[in-house]
Amino acid sequence: MKKPVVDHIEKLLSVQISGTRSISGGDISEAYLVQTQKGHFFCKVNNGPHAFSMFLAEKKGLEAISQTATVASPKVLGCEKLDSCSLLVLEYIESKSPSPTDMERFGHQLADLHSKSSPDGFGWESDNFIGSLHQSNKRHLDWSAFYVSERLVPQLMLARARNLLSPSELPSEESLLKRCQDTFPKVRPALLHGDLWGGNYLIAQNGTPVLIDPATYYGHREVDIAMTRLFGGFEPTFYSAYAEHFPEVGGEKERSDLYQLYYLLVHLNLFGLSYKSSVMPILKRYF
Repeated sequence: MKKPVVDHIEKLLSVQISGTRSISGGDISEAYLVQTQKGHFFCKVNNGPHAFSMFLAEKKGLEAISQTATVASPKVLGCEKLDSCSLLVLEYIESKSPSPTDMERFGHQLADLHSKSSPDGFGWESDNFIGSLHQSNKRHLDWSAFYVSERLVPQLMLARARNLLSPSELPSEESLLKRCQDTFPKVRPALLHGDLWGGNYLIAQNGTPVLIDPATYYGHREVDIAMTRLFGGFEPTFYSAYAEHFPEVGGEKERSDLYQLYYLLVHLNLFGLSYKSSVMPILKRYF
């Protein structure tokens, strides 16, 4: 970590830093463990042009989750824009491998998070990011309209602009909307993590589940569940605990496919053509 960043953190936290080391947790940004006599802290550093906007969105998402008093999230200690970079300083969570009991607790707590709703409909107070990609959160009262306009269409258009999908492979907005209206039930807005794969939660040493790296907004709660299943799934106790609050009602597989389509399109746009073979079967099956 560069000295100007160290100096700024020392001033920000009123601490003397005894050491820093690079750690995992920074796929987009550099990530550091910051060691002080007052404890350890976690810091992300990024010098990209959108770094401060990304960190500010992450800060808002973490604070929104924290304010629900459902699932824990790291305390935000600083979100700063310096001359050479931007940085986000968080409480450091020492993690452990999850046990079935830990994941059962996580399932209950995520259901509690999803019970938090909004009278303003689907969306969020501001746009944010999914990975390093812009995520539009314009408010809609209709879930299908939100999902098509703010999720599927932007990613499909980006894939076309990057020559990852051809015009003939793109469904029309009308067909997208009709399929979603036919498939999605009437749902209430639920506060979502928004990017809930296995790398975006921790289990603290005391067994507490902790959400990190959110892409928060109000949407259908099944979006988070679909994302948990995309790359192998979570511990069975997680799903059984969650189902105690939200039992399955039928049609979950079709909805999950359509919700996973968004994340697969994001991966296509971030990582290239290796994800096209996952995107196309869903497009062909439903559109």
